[in-house]
Amino acid sequence: MPSKTESVRLPKRALIGMVHIGALPGTPRGGMPVEELCRRAAIEAKVLADAGFDALIIENMHDRPYVHGRKGPETVAVMVRAAMAVRAVAPKLPIGVQVLSGGNHEALAIAQCAGAGPGAGGRGGSGGFIRCENFVFGHVADEGLLARAEAGSLLRYRREIGAVGIKIFCDLKKKHASHAITADLSLADVAEGAEFFGADGLIVTGSATGKPTSLADLKEVRHASRLPLLVGSGVTPQTVVTLLEIADGLIVGSYLKKGGHWTGAIDPARCRAIVKARGSTR
Repeated sequence: MPSKTESVRLPKRALIGMVHIGALPGTPRGGMPVEELCRRAAIEAKVLADAGFDALIIENMHDRPYVHGRKGPETVAVMVRAAMAVRAVAPKLPIGVQVLSGGNHEALAIAQCAGAGPGAGGRGGSGGFIRCENFVFGHVADEGLLARAEAGSLLRYRREIGAVGIKIFCDLKKKHASHAITADLSLADVAEGAEFFGADGLIVTGSATGKPTSLADLKEVRHASRLPLLVGSGVTPQTVVTLLEIADGLIVGSYLKKGGHWTGAIDPARCRAIVKARGSTR
């Protein structure tokens, strides 16, 4: 029988490196030429691939402050180009996509168009994926009320465009948000709901970008669901081994940048340090 991680075409104890694309056209900090945005994304991807990461995920985090909901064609177009630039320098690695905030249909289309799905080859098999923050249950984020869960429409859209090979990893009680309206639901309840509604994997984070993920939260989700489990924030070389005793993989972003802040330039030494820390768990 394949392991849980293999079932989503990521190797066991996967390290997934985050590529933060620069601010896109039309956003408050935008203005960089598209060619330069793609060039910088490719540089970060190459550093991560050379360091030994198992998969990559692109994200438009520099587009803050975010506007929740469907995205314009300019966002989709640039992210497709960036995804293809990343694919060109890391052709053997699975590519993930996250479009903030709530651009989950767009992320599916981008992943499908950029060739992030099955057939790309790579260590332990390949398969594209997206990261969805509001797959089940509503909540209040810093961009406002996320009232509608995405699962129903998103899974139908995935079928409609023939993207069933693109997996959906969903955040549970996402970071940068208040969950008062679901306070009567435990993290285990939310995990069970996500599995019931068809998620391919679960992501547990700290309260904000770069904040450590609670081991107690990871254990609670691990006991509640059979789905692959990823850590989504706060990973450092000192915590890699402990986290991978529970989780199937780690998404790493902030630590990889100079100074350990997500807005910094990528630091090859920090990338290698994460991979080296994982080495003993292989």
